[in-house]
Amino acid sequence: MSLKSAAAAACVALAAALPALAEIDAPECVAPAQPGGGFDLTCRIAQQGLDGAFDRPIEVTFMPGGIGAVAFNQFNTTRTDDSNAIVAFSSGSLLNIATGKFGTFTENDVRFLATAGADYGAVIVRADSPYADLGALMDAFKADPGSVVVGAGGSVGSQDWMKGALLLKSVGADPRQMRYVAYDGGGDAIAGLLGGAIQVYTGDVGEMAAHIGDGSMRILAVLAPERLEPPFDAYPTAKELGYDTEWTIMRGFYMGKNVPDADYQAWADAFAAAYKTEAYRQARESKGLMPLELSGPEMDAQVKQLIGELRDIARDAGLIQ
Repeated sequence: MSLKSAAAAACVALAAALPALAEIDAPECVAPAQPGGGFDLTCRIAQQGLDGAFDRPIEVTFMPGGIGAVAFNQFNTTRTDDSNAIVAFSSGSLLNIATGKFGTFTENDVRFLATAGADYGAVIVRADSPYADLGALMDAFKADPGSVVVGAGGSVGSQDWMKGALLLKSVGADPRQMRYVAYDGGGDAIAGLLGGAIQVYTGDVGEMAAHIGDGSMRILAVLAPERLEPPFDAYPTAKELGYDTEWTIMRGFYMGKNVPDADYQAWADAFAAAYKTEAYRQARESKGLMPLELSGPEMDAQVKQLIGELRDIARDAGLIQ
């Protein structure tokens, strides 16, 4: 059965159970930023990967402002029941929700729909680092959190800072004692690592692909729930080494909380069917993401649980009250 036929069959079945099904006649993916960034990338995966799922192609539109705050507020006010629209989000968006940067609305004011794909955090050192493995680094963190200089492309409270905070937390150290250097981006942080300004870079696995084999850096661990596919399968996870630290850089989509259940499920079913296709795999890989295939109520529940955990970590670190 084709992707279009599968989605159509799902809609027919849902309509029989819920006759009030509204038509998804103008599918739209809202990228809450200017064209060209990560949210645009996320919407393009939906546009390409779900091609044929609906009667019309998914249109990508842009709604910049507050790194997602403007869109989040609009879908909590004037577009809470818009069945045609899905909105791109990232793990950074989830962190902003957890720390109140999106205003008074919380994770319970939207419905998380589906993932586009994922990248994962990584603990990276220079090739000649005295930290031969993750255990040596964690011992240093435990003995004196301020003895290790950590850096990444984000400010205190950002995703990259949170990776370091989680590492310290896993050995009972206070994240507020971490010596952290904020850079404008990952490229600057890598330059800082190679130049000796920092000792550990809490970056992402995907960005390391171009550096594997050049002998300049080493990945001590990846912050994934399990070992990744080649070429990253050689690197252990922090969890398998005994440190309960995981950071999935998730990209995905949410909808307004008042969208009819049948319409929400029709979108979820379209994603579930698309995940099985070569077209979706190619769309995801062309944007540099790895597989992460969750959709529907299960995905919604997992994301809301994650935001709660992020809020607890941010509170422990003194970022929020």
